[in-house]
Amino acid sequence: MKQYLFTIILTAAITFALTWAVWRLSLRFKLYPGIRERDVHTTPTPRLGGVAIFLGIAAAIGVSAANPFFATMWMPPQTMWSILAASLLIAIIGVVDDLWDLDWMIKLGAQFLAAAIITVGGGLQILSLPFGDLIVFSSWLSITITMFAIVIVMNAVNFIDGLDGLVAGVCLIANGVFFAYSYILTRDTGASSYFNLASFLAAVLIGACLGFLPFNWSPAKLFMGDSGALVLGLLMATSAIAVTGQLEPSALDPERLGRSQLLGAFIPILLPLLVVLLPLLDFGLAVLRRMNAGKSPFSPDRKHLHHRMLDLGHRDRDAVLIFYAWTAVISLAVLLMYVGAREDWPGQYVPGVVFGVVGIVACLIITLSPTRRRKSAASASDPTPVESP
Repeated sequence: MKQYLFTIILTAAITFALTWAVWRLSLRFKLYPGIRERDVHTTPTPRLGGVAIFLGIAAAIGVSAANPFFATMWMPPQTMWSILAASLLIAIIGVVDDLWDLDWMIKLGAQFLAAAIITVGGGLQILSLPFGDLIVFSSWLSITITMFAIVIVMNAVNFIDGLDGLVAGVCLIANGVFFAYSYILTRDTGASSYFNLASFLAAVLIGACLGFLPFNWSPAKLFMGDSGALVLGLLMATSAIAVTGQLEPSALDPERLGRSQLLGAFIPILLPLLVVLLPLLDFGLAVLRRMNAGKSPFSPDRKHLHHRMLDLGHRDRDAVLIFYAWTAVISLAVLLMYVGAREDWPGQYVPGVVFGVVGIVACLIITLSPTRRRKSAASASDPTPVESP
């Protein structure tokens, strides 16, 4: 655990210093675009924070190569080199898009290329699924599923990047929960070493978000842009895929685990999805909305979940904190259910279920309350009903 803490602190420190440097250089050379119609901010702000995020992550990966505790991740080394290469490609494409707005087809093609570098070049693929002994036998099927999973998560994370501190904070919480899960899972499987790729990537992402968030908190001095959001999404998907290789399919047999631990068999797929549930929900709704309107699924608009939060009457910072709360409640509830079952807690799943129900109710109340206050104020000031157009 000390090595993971060192990795988090190191990545955070490097990212913080690089973010400051990128911010100063961006201001000096006026490397920032104008205000777009869908933007919430009103002052031109540099959006090259992804450069600092990528460099901080790359530095942490480089240090791990010289750290004997992480030696198993570098055997064979092509997996780590493929992750670095894919991240570099996405960072470059993101920077170009942040400065000059690339065509969405070019960006999508680059994303699939980056996914191919990881799946084909690095050998990271979804090989087994937590449904008894189900194994993805076809190598091409495994590659296809993995590539689409990476691209979807990348875009889902990128789609919620619309408010100060939103992506950095959501990813910080999500990766914090995922790190705890992957660390516990490694211990439960009886591995000889707790140092694995999934936990390492989660720790690096925690550090990168911690180092970047002070400059991105409202009012933001610097945005991460597509380069940062896509890199974070890429590595989050990669760490989740790495988890699927930590368990043998036979280890997920309900008869072997016990019926009370059946949920634990589904956690390798369930929890990675739940920690990015809000981004995935926003992504799915946006694609359906735009295709229904006859537009490209990647055409920008101002109807994302965070925009709807503002329309409900929340201030920018309040909306961000509510997103944090939703992310924490959903992911922690499932983690508590898993931990409760494996530790044979009283009630097993009950603590996690209770936490989830209470948390969701509280989040719903907080999310919807500004609308009620605004309507009440409007009714008090103007008792005459107004017909909607």
